[in-house]
Amino acid sequence: MPGIWETNMNFSQWSRSLVKTIAVVLALALPTALAISSADARVGGGFSSGSRGSRTFSAPPSTTTAPGSASQFNRTYSQPGAGMNNALPSRGGLFGRGGGFLGGLAAGFLGAGLLGMLFGGGLFGGLGGLSSFLGLIIQIVLVVFMVRLAMSWWQRRNSPQAVYAGAGPQTSYRSGLGSGLGSGFGANNAPLEIKPADYEAFERLLGDIQSAWSNEDVAKLHTLATPEMVSYFEQDLAQNRARNAVNKVTNVKLLQGDLAEAWREGETDYATVAMRFALTDKTVDRNTGAIVSGSEQPGEVTEVWTFARRPGSPWELSAIQQTN
Repeated sequence: MPGIWETNMNFSQWSRSLVKTIAVVLALALPTALAISSADARVGGGFSSGSRGSRTFSAPPSTTTAPGSASQFNRTYSQPGAGMNNALPSRGGLFGRGGGFLGGLAAGFLGAGLLGMLFGGGLFGGLGGLSSFLGLIIQIVLVVFMVRLAMSWWQRRNSPQAVYAGAGPQTSYRSGLGSGLGSGFGANNAPLEIKPADYEAFERLLGDIQSAWSNEDVAKLHTLATPEMVSYFEQDLAQNRARNAVNKVTNVKLLQGDLAEAWREGETDYATVAMRFALTDKTVDRNTGAIVSGSEQPGEVTEVWTFARRPGSPWELSAIQQTN
């Protein structure tokens, strides 16, 4: 009998040690895993980022290329009812991209659960061994659920009362059959004619921005996008460097595009276009070149890009929106 009890005690100690080890791994790996899974790797990170002047919080019209709706902005300097650059940048996400107070609260609860588990307890206390590990999983699920509810309430409270959807005509500017002319007419701003040379500039920017992003050429990005957009690119590039990875986007080819709307605000011209394009998107280890996500296989993406232009200056990328 003493031998049996001794064996059980050793197994119990081993199981507690194993659970603590798993908890340490989760504590270290979970923030990175959340950051990676929360966004795609390509330029813009799969977020809706940037500003569209006074129409930042107005949904652009749907087009043949993007018949659904464009996502509202996760990251923008603008505030409802204000123009561009009137607010500090916001960072979307729960733990690292703008959760603010609520995100910090969630991270604190999660960290408390992990650390509590290491020292024999947890958020709900008193669980040990394998049951403690299961309790941790339940804690994570409950914390994420509660914080998502709180953030949803917070967003509804701070969102504009209504979303205006413009009604500009749609003109296909690029498809397998070629390009054409188009004009966008905004409801609240002066109409703006978009010419063939403008469409060519949009297509060129699509490729040049992806190339500069892949090369991590921030100086080049400053010549292709607004300072706001470059600030987001720099954040995303810094996250890649922190996990010793680099994203490579190649073989970019515009397949189809439509003009959603074009307008003028003061001295600034805006054009919002939907673009469906092919690309090869992969993330590789910075040292070995081994693929850590994505693949060599080409894929397709549909996004809504907004470009801005001031007198005497070329078009710059002002916003990227994901499509629903």
